[in-house]
Amino acid sequence: MSLLIQLKDEMKVAMRAKDKLRLGVIRMAISAVKQAEIDHNIEATDENIIALLTKMVKQRKESIKMFQEGGRDELAEKEAAEVVALNFFMPQPLTAEEIQVLIGNAITNSGAASMADMGKVMAILKPVMQGKADMGAVSGQVRAGLQNL
Repeated sequence: MSLLIQLKDEMKVAMRAKDKLRLGVIRMAISAVKQAEIDHNIEATDENIIALLTKMVKQRKESIKMFQEGGRDELAEKEAAEVVALNFFMPQPLTAEEIQVLIGNAITNSGAASMADMGKVMAILKPVMQGKADMGAVSGQVRAGLQNL
């Protein structure tokens, strides 16, 4: 089942359950998918939707941090609930061991020999890890792995 169909099905479930927060988050996600289709003239694939959901989760996590620093705990809690609702549609996160194995394989397969080859390694990893791992943290691990070569 495609992710867009799953979003639409869960929207119906949220409507029946009268879960306003979850319904709003799902509607926002579907709207963002449609807007991306129009803006970039592309079809909504699972990979595109996962990238979009990842971006939405990242934005909300940044908002949570800002709200907490500003003493707005009620808004931080609302954003945290939205993150939980969005994470339902995200793929299972990779474990630290799986990430290390994928990074090692990518370095080997790309023939990376120095930091100059980091782009090649990240190009291999991004499609595999999108939505399953924090790409910023992965980038740091790749950098460390390339420095040890």
